[in-house]
Amino acid sequence: MMPNESKGLNRNFWLFSVGRFISQLGWAVQEVALPLYVLDQTHSGGMMTLFVLADIIPSLIIMPFAGVIGDRYNRKKLMVGFDLARGLLLFAVIAFNFLGIYQLLTIQVVMAVMGTFFGAATSAMFPDLVEPEELEKANSTVSSFSIIARLVGPALGGIIYAFGGIKLALLINAVSFFGSGLFEALIHYEWKTRELESARQVIGDIKEGIAFLRSSHYLMVLMFFALFMNALGQPFGAVIMPYSFREILKFSSQQFGLLESAFMGGMLLGNLLIAVKLKRPGRLFFKALAFNGAMMLVFIWVVSPYAELATTVAFFTLAGVSILWGFSNALINVPLNAKIQRAIPTELRSRVFSALALLMNVSAPLGLVVVGALMERFSVWQISAVLWIMMGTVALYYYIKHREILLMEQKYGES
Repeated sequence: MMPNESKGLNRNFWLFSVGRFISQLGWAVQEVALPLYVLDQTHSGGMMTLFVLADIIPSLIIMPFAGVIGDRYNRKKLMVGFDLARGLLLFAVIAFNFLGIYQLLTIQVVMAVMGTFFGAATSAMFPDLVEPEELEKANSTVSSFSIIARLVGPALGGIIYAFGGIKLALLINAVSFFGSGLFEALIHYEWKTRELESARQVIGDIKEGIAFLRSSHYLMVLMFFALFMNALGQPFGAVIMPYSFREILKFSSQQFGLLESAFMGGMLLGNLLIAVKLKRPGRLFFKALAFNGAMMLVFIWVVSPYAELATTVAFFTLAGVSILWGFSNALINVPLNAKIQRAIPTELRSRVFSALALLMNVSAPLGLVVVGALMERFSVWQISAVLWIMMGTVALYYYIKHREILLMEQKYGES
């Protein structure tokens, strides 16, 4: 069953892409402003970790149920509804001045729950808008839009926070959710609703999605690789880097945002290379991983006491590193997304994607808690070095044991 008759990079695909671009632009502004606000109010890496956990833990709890809803109910209506609901919530935060740290922490939890239902619907809907053989091109196009949003958004976020504070950043994000919902509402997408009649059906649907995942050795190898790398990379990207930029290197909010933009600029270059030149970018998977590790090593050196770089030199060094880091990330993420999308049938996609996301992120909160606590006792560069060694060990193991599986292509229905 195909829920949408129109295929290719057509009107529906572009409505989806533009809508996502608008909301991601607003979200990128808030994503930079919020940690800056938390750090300026508390100066605590532990509090930053708490905000990250407030986003992750509710998602982990809700994710299996969101997958069931995404497979049973109209994915377009879920997508539009949750965009509008998140916009209304942020307007309420501004109107009632809910800007205390613990008030914003509560809002973070609510946004995480709504974002999980939104993500389960949209991630499952997207592959239905194009032919399977066009998924690399489609993923690269959507990713390019996302990167442009995240390239412009963080720089804007730093400037907006510096001049307008957290309120202006939240207002921009609220407006973006409404703009996104308008484009998404115009998409033509057909889906036969199968309403839930009992709690037993929820459990049965979850089990069906997990059973399909477990039956595919191909998906299991991809999943466990992502599980290990995400558990190690999440605390690094979400806590260590922002803390290092702001508290150790003393970068301004504008410099903070520009470094985020540099990373996204590198990802854009990588996506353009995939769209224009590389027909099988997955072949570069392990080379891109090795390059990622090299860039991480340079970052560790810059934040260590051995570098002793002036602030300006450190900033430009990390700007270059961020561009190269982002470039190699594109060569990893786009092929992996396409591989997973091809291997899952649409009627199971939301549940399987939710199960994948749940399993990939289940260890992330533990890693964040551990890193948050260690940052109160050890140097950031020492913690980063340990994470680098662990990630390198995982990559080496999968290169030796599962190189063929990680480099192959597989569609649903193939053995």
